[in-house]
Amino acid sequence: MKKTIGMLLLSAFCFGSCKQIKNDTPGTSPRPNVLFILADDLGYHDLGATGSSYYETPNIDRIANEGTSFKQGYATCQVCSPSRASIMTGQFPARHGITDWIGAKSGVAWRERKRYSKLLPADYQHSLSLEHVTLAEAMKKEGYKTFFAGKWHLGGEGSHPEDHGFDINVGGWDVGSPKGGYFAPYNNPKLVQGEPGENLTLRLAMETLDFMKNHRDSSFFAFLSFYAVHSPLQTSQARWEKYRAKAVEMGVPAKGYEMERELPIRRTQDNPVYAGLVESMDDAVGIVLNGLQELGLSENTIVIFTSDNGGVASGDGYATSNLPLRGGKGYQWEGGIREPYFIKAPWLKSSVKEVNTPATGADFYPTILDLAGIALNPSQHADGISLVPLLQGKEVAERPLFWHYPHYGNQGGEPSSIIRLGDWKLIHYWEDGRQELYNLTSDPGEQTDISSQHPERLQQMGDQLQAWLNDMGAKKPVPDPEHDEELYLKRRADLENKAWPSLEERRMKQLQPGWQPNEDWWGSLVNE
Repeated sequence: MKKTIGMLLLSAFCFGSCKQIKNDTPGTSPRPNVLFILADDLGYHDLGATGSSYYETPNIDRIANEGTSFKQGYATCQVCSPSRASIMTGQFPARHGITDWIGAKSGVAWRERKRYSKLLPADYQHSLSLEHVTLAEAMKKEGYKTFFAGKWHLGGEGSHPEDHGFDINVGGWDVGSPKGGYFAPYNNPKLVQGEPGENLTLRLAMETLDFMKNHRDSSFFAFLSFYAVHSPLQTSQARWEKYRAKAVEMGVPAKGYEMERELPIRRTQDNPVYAGLVESMDDAVGIVLNGLQELGLSENTIVIFTSDNGGVASGDGYATSNLPLRGGKGYQWEGGIREPYFIKAPWLKSSVKEVNTPATGADFYPTILDLAGIALNPSQHADGISLVPLLQGKEVAERPLFWHYPHYGNQGGEPSSIIRLGDWKLIHYWEDGRQELYNLTSDPGEQTDISSQHPERLQQMGDQLQAWLNDMGAKKPVPDPEHDEELYLKRRADLENKAWPSLEERRMKQLQPGWQPNEDWWGSLVNE
């Protein structure tokens, strides 16, 4: 509690002092500022603005309400590193080569996971190539001050944020999760240690606010990349109690999971620890949004909010439900790739509050350049387009969107490639070559495979997908000659007969009064 109060007082002091020194005429810098906020593992329906009645996110909702919400906004992959690389490069994973989260095993090393799979996952690039002109480098070239805070996960030494165009890096390094958890000590070599119990998510927001304050008289590009809401799932005891009580008040279903193809999958939003983690991230977003306002920069700052993949409904922390979308992080269905996707460019004063045209993470690069008045570089952001016409109420030409994930997800996803064209989505599975076809307008939950009803469309889209993959030189998984079907079936039976009941039991215990994950609530002094 002491630390939280201290941080709030610090925030209040900063805002109060900023009132005395802010510019009298907002928006006097030569080009608009950019604040890009990226959440980790946040599902499409994990916000009030996108339909959740359980999680409380008033600050993130402000971005959606004051800007434009893309109802069919996508990450370029169902896991993190590929999506993050696409934001930085404007390219789909099959083109930039990072097709799995960096550190995932591939080839024969995959057998160490004892999944007994039919395929050996394809190899992939393990760092962001220095040959790319990243979004940060493009902005820096135009005179922008560039800043990165939080999760990077795009390579180790030699491929950190400061190696790809960011002047300042706070907390971004090889690792994709908060190694020390969400409360100091952090165990992060790129982050100056905070006092015991300091909240990581709020700290990253304060660092970002500090940067914006120090560069308010010049154009800046600030990239706030939360580790939240990735596992480990942690919150304060007070917030756990708040959301435990809320879940009970809303009604706790007796059954919280069902069996997907490979793993149990959560079907309820009633995890009080995850809910507290979401609210802490929303508080952090409030810090930077309020800071922009107090600094007099709101009217000259582009604000973007999105996530890198779907919410974790299976595997990891089994944190949330993405229903009515199917699947979640790691999955090939919409729950794995559809994201909150908000863009606010205040000076447009656009009445366009919602856009239903599909958009992708590769589009942020050219869109930001376009909004900033910087010439586009299509040879770099080859798979992205500027969304500015859509922000202005105009249209863009229909185009295919592609996904390539030749890997097994930790959460139950299968090696697959996807093409979306208009209302139609085709999924190609690499284990056996089968294909699923869905009409996302009539069946957004992907419950009915209609491939047999539309053979011509299936053939056309399947051929288009394979031609694109061949053009990209996309790496593909190969059969594992040591595959053991008996062991594979035994593992799956254990997941259904043992893991599933255990998850149900854990969920109910977490909603009981007096529940504790350990004796000291992660050693945190924070009691929000």
